[in-house]
Amino acid sequence: MAGHFSEFGLLPEICKAVEDMEWLLPTDVQAEAIPLILGGGDVLMAAETGSGKTGAFSLPVIQIVHETVREALSGRKTSRPADAATSTVPKTFKMNLFDRDQDFAIDDKGYLCQSRNHFKWQGCRSTLGVKQGMYYYEATVTDEGLCRVGWATDLAAFDLGTDKQGYGFGGTGKKSFGRQFDTYGEPFGINDTIGCSIDLDNGLVKFSKNGVDFGKAFDIHSNLEGSTFFAAVVLRNAELLFNFGDSPFKYPPKGGYVGLSKAPPDAVAASNIKGGASAMAQPKPGKFNNRCSPSAIIMEPSRELAQQTHNQISKFKKFLPNPQVKEVLLIGGEHVKTQIQMLNDGVDIVTGTPGKLDDFISTDKISLSQVRFFILDEADGLLAQGNRDIITGIFSKIPKMSPDGKRLQMIVCSATLHSFEVKKLADKIMHFPTWVDLKGQDAVPETVHHVVCHVDPRVDNSWQKLKNKVQTDGIHAKDNKGGQSPESLSEAVKILKVEYLVTAINEHKMDQAIIFCRTKLDCDNVEQYLVSLGGGPKAMVNEYSCVCLHSDRAPQERKANLQSFKEGEVRFLICTDVAARGIDITGVPYVVNVTFPDDKQNYVHRIGRVGRAERMGLAISLVSDVKEKVWYHTCSSRGKGCNNTQLKDQGGCAIWYDEKEYLADVEEHLKETISSIQSNMKVPINEFDGKVAYGEKRRRAGAMFETHTAELAPSVKELAEMEFQAQTSFLSLQHRDWIKH
Repeated sequence: MAGHFSEFGLLPEICKAVEDMEWLLPTDVQAEAIPLILGGGDVLMAAETGSGKTGAFSLPVIQIVHETVREALSGRKTSRPADAATSTVPKTFKMNLFDRDQDFAIDDKGYLCQSRNHFKWQGCRSTLGVKQGMYYYEATVTDEGLCRVGWATDLAAFDLGTDKQGYGFGGTGKKSFGRQFDTYGEPFGINDTIGCSIDLDNGLVKFSKNGVDFGKAFDIHSNLEGSTFFAAVVLRNAELLFNFGDSPFKYPPKGGYVGLSKAPPDAVAASNIKGGASAMAQPKPGKFNNRCSPSAIIMEPSRELAQQTHNQISKFKKFLPNPQVKEVLLIGGEHVKTQIQMLNDGVDIVTGTPGKLDDFISTDKISLSQVRFFILDEADGLLAQGNRDIITGIFSKIPKMSPDGKRLQMIVCSATLHSFEVKKLADKIMHFPTWVDLKGQDAVPETVHHVVCHVDPRVDNSWQKLKNKVQTDGIHAKDNKGGQSPESLSEAVKILKVEYLVTAINEHKMDQAIIFCRTKLDCDNVEQYLVSLGGGPKAMVNEYSCVCLHSDRAPQERKANLQSFKEGEVRFLICTDVAARGIDITGVPYVVNVTFPDDKQNYVHRIGRVGRAERMGLAISLVSDVKEKVWYHTCSSRGKGCNNTQLKDQGGCAIWYDEKEYLADVEEHLKETISSIQSNMKVPINEFDGKVAYGEKRRRAGAMFETHTAELAPSVKELAEMEFQAQTSFLSLQHRDWIKH
């Protein structure tokens, strides 16, 4: 029950909303991710749509946002980072969150530091400095990259050693001061520990590597006498772990040097930095007030998924007391004036698609000064659509520290964390993220039965009777389609597949199914054929009632079509991979792949649309045994008005599509041979589908014996009585035997 959610520290009002939605137990991904997000960490989450991932990130984000708004509106004062750096002297030596470059990351303890910027050096200094005495600290390289460590005043540039306020020693074996780089010691890299020593009484700086002392590196310039020196570092795509003496040194210093953390109070001073990194977090003066700047931005790859997440947030927060968390949805097809008005009325959580978010942010309709969370849902889908620049652009504009001193939290959700592009993005924008990878490598759930039907126009020539009835994509309009030519067979496959789809619908008496096609044009053609059989969006009594979902349809039409399918007003939803990403519809019993996908993970995503919520599902894929010529638009119009049917390597917009090869890739990926069925679409009865009906809940092992309980009750009772008598007789015999003796 909702009490299980309360164990994570969620507010009672949020738990009540969860209970109201009949969520009895947290899913695995929720159990892992909610505490991590509430704890302030960055989280990488591998989870399919339907696994509860929206709740996994929404529930803790809503709670933190609500608490932030409540504190702000109650008049409670929270110190800003600039105040934190000056009002009180920090108690320990750590790396300073408020005295660093924007892309310099520091872990929660303040010792592990990282820069994942491949192009820029990023620097930082310690929270405390020393002004007299002899001190030492260690920096261990924990990941390959470029780095310089050393000592600097708080007037120095973050690029250590490039001005006359700091002394550095770099991994190339060069020491640096005032942009003069001289050979010193020897190069160092991953797993090496660099000892950094400063003698303020005698005015010198020196370094060591793994306990080997390289001797004096610098005499401290006379202009810097009396200055306070801080531990300093600059990194480029590197990671370092600092030890200021709170734990034993790997290579303890000699000659009177002590760890920085052991410096006496009269030798220690805090930074004079007033702003530093925190200056980035200050709201711009003018038109924005705090409630006009959201605390959380959620980016979704499609309008449908954005709407779905927005609706979930509305449900999760409905019992929260005032001040209410205010959510705004930014997607295409809505009135911009209305969206702007909602933003101006105050917003805490914004959910939107990449283009819409980018438009509102780049035109200053949204302020980013208060953002605490940046969430990328379906990150693999976002990247596949070419949104990397938009993501990194928005990320670069968000302050990495909020005005109340809280670090920006990144939450990235993906169907798989084994995607190179997702990993690459995470390395760039996330801060020591925790991986929640409960999905692992792709696998087909036990609730999904998937089969393939081979389509071979060389064997089945029934397409010839249908070629005037089935509209194809027009890619063969200029081709010679005579006889058994590749072009003729390709056209035949397109016709046969639509007819095989109808056969599958009839054979299994499909009352609801998602039909996947490769292109928007293919979707339109399938819809047109089903409509010709009496289907369509209003054909409730017809077995072929259908709607289409793809990006060329108007937003309101897409919304209405999806809703009519969800509510069972039509039987079939025809869509592309992109349009279907994120659609969460429980209990769909059938999926038909009219076109077999050319991507292994897309296959798993597609067939995973069935078999959810423990309901059984059947996925049928039509696989052409001959290569099929298909559109592959690289033209500037992206296919609109394009009729260039030449192959891509000839400057055209067409390719040959080999579904047998893609099927082999999927089978290798899943490490199984997918069962084949004949063109009559009959699925043989086996252990899977002989005991279930698609769309119904799976029967658990042992369920078949439920009716046996009543039948066996008398026998069980008699057996229990006999056992009792036997035990009693045995004890009686033992007792008599004891008396005898």
